[in-house]
Amino acid sequence: MSLTRENAQQLDQNDQLAKFRDEFYVQDGIIYLDGNSLGLLSKRAEKSLLSILDSWKTYGIDGWTNGEYPWFYLSETLGKKMAPLVGAKANEVIVSGSTTVNLHQLVSSFYEPKGKKTKILADELNFPSDIYALKSQLKLKGYDPSEHLIRVKSRDGLTLHEDDIIEKMTDEVALIVLPSILYRSGQILDMKRLTEEAHKRNILIGFDLCHSIGAIPHALDDWGVDFAFWCNYKHINGGPGSVAALYVNQKHFGKRPGLAGWFSSKKEKQFDMEHTLTPAEDAGAYQIGTPHVLSTAPLIGSLEIFHEAGIENIRKKSLQLTQFMIDLIKQELNDYGFSLGNPLEDNKRGGHIFLEHKEAARICRALKDAKVIPDFRAPNGIRLAPVALYNTFEEVWQSVQILKDIMENERYKKYENNREVVA
Repeated sequence: MSLTRENAQQLDQNDQLAKFRDEFYVQDGIIYLDGNSLGLLSKRAEKSLLSILDSWKTYGIDGWTNGEYPWFYLSETLGKKMAPLVGAKANEVIVSGSTTVNLHQLVSSFYEPKGKKTKILADELNFPSDIYALKSQLKLKGYDPSEHLIRVKSRDGLTLHEDDIIEKMTDEVALIVLPSILYRSGQILDMKRLTEEAHKRNILIGFDLCHSIGAIPHALDDWGVDFAFWCNYKHINGGPGSVAALYVNQKHFGKRPGLAGWFSSKKEKQFDMEHTLTPAEDAGAYQIGTPHVLSTAPLIGSLEIFHEAGIENIRKKSLQLTQFMIDLIKQELNDYGFSLGNPLEDNKRGGHIFLEHKEAARICRALKDAKVIPDFRAPNGIRLAPVALYNTFEEVWQSVQILKDIMENERYKKYENNREVVA
């Protein structure tokens, strides 16, 4: 039985999250499928940003302690609101820094080479900035990254096998840093299993949640994960350059931060102005500098939406959207040289579809001109992310029909097959 527009419309009529689409600034005539790179602006995020801006206007420096959201405690307040999304306690999450700054902080704090345990285990499919940071941290400790950074190989260039990762957990490994979801293929790694296996071998393990936060539920505490870090501008819709966040399991509370700074301090001691740091007794210790208040503000409104929608409901619809897209791709695009690069199983598939095609860059250009916003990933990948909070099933149907038209009529051939400066 063929899938039709009517099927999509019926799914939209039964969608319990449909009302949240009105919360976002969705542009008429544009199908936005790039929410796994930058989420759309919500009206509540806009409102909370303007509210914090107004507190600056109203209170001046007293905004640090006055107003609805005092700036001095904003990182902790939002950490508490974000904790349920990662399955953590309120004081284990802090909104601070950027993804890579937080990774530097966490590796600086938890990478403690001793004896022959000097190596860091990562993977060859991880996002480049994580690898840059890991290499930097090794060099700072006097180690050669070519020898001390282990990168697990992929069997197919798209996915990782947990067995292959576990095999590399040797007695030379001091620390493991892996993605929760692979940014290209959208594969979800089994974080629970990997954490258990790491701890059996007395290895600390942390995860980059950039492509999973706000898209899938997590249970970091239950899994026993040591630390995690993530950005908030993708599925969380915190805006370009939004302040990131990190998680530290409470079993590590009291450990001094590797990179100490002004906001690492225990709040009650911070303005004693002593030259000896008294670190916060929770995840707040892993802050470094003064919070970027205006870049944090949109998260106030955005997290309200996640609280109301519920991450389990978001995940349920996300799976339905991506499955509908997969079925349509198989139905409509079989003859045009595409291959699906993401896992098909629900428990292994994240929040986006990964299509491979030798003409991927020019196809993305053609899609964009046709008012469908995709995401190109070199060398030949097209990421399409139907986001549960603001995309519809009918948009998924339309986008596949537009893609079919581009291929059928070879509309992509008028473009060069190379990426733009920002892909």
